[in-house]
Amino acid sequence: MPLGALRPSPLVEQAAQALREEIATGRWPVGTKLPGETTLAAQLGVGRSTVREALRALAGAGLVQPRQGSGVFVMATEAQEDWPARLRRAAIGDVYEVRMLVEVQAARLAATRRTEADITALRAALTTRREIAAGVSEGAEPDARFIDADIALHAAVVAAAHNPVLTDLFAEFVPALRKSLIDLLGLLDVHSHERGHGDAAHAALVEAVAGGDAGAAGAILEQELHETLAHLR
Repeated sequence: MPLGALRPSPLVEQAAQALREEIATGRWPVGTKLPGETTLAAQLGVGRSTVREALRALAGAGLVQPRQGSGVFVMATEAQEDWPARLRRAAIGDVYEVRMLVEVQAARLAATRRTEADITALRAALTTRREIAAGVSEGAEPDARFIDADIALHAAVVAAAHNPVLTDLFAEFVPALRKSLIDLLGLLDVHSHERGHGDAAHAALVEAVAGGDAGAAGAILEQELHETLAHLR
């Protein structure tokens, strides 16, 4: 049964979608070898180069796998979800549990690797967080500004660990964290009860990192994140 000719452009996207649908409906089960490029091109009414690009896109999504000299084989019926998308739909409690593992170790490393520039950045981030908590700064809505300042301080701690993998991993968490924490802050109405919410813990964290006390830095951050996780639950 022919797949049906496609309308003009974007042909690659249309070809990929048509092939994806056929795989999802079971026309080509997992493990099946797809028809050759020439056959697919004829059925779709496009050129072989378009089919080639479409198959490359499906391979990137984990649906198919080309095998040198053998052809292209179906590997899955559903596309693999990328990491940012998975984080966006993850429960904030689950994200926080992993965040604790990443950041606590980062804080310990930061205390042993921090430079004078890192210490300056940490203290500047703490000052900004305090100013926004006190309503000094102006700009976005208070909750968003407070969360941004809080995340910036935590990012400065991670950066002080001087491990690019940790830095990149934390950055992947930021969009999901920001949205969930803004929602949490509004729900708990933190500012109306404690203008300097978490200030003592964050100040202690900065001083532990600055003073090179890895044990204290890790313990302080673990406690602070644990308390927030308790609120989330």
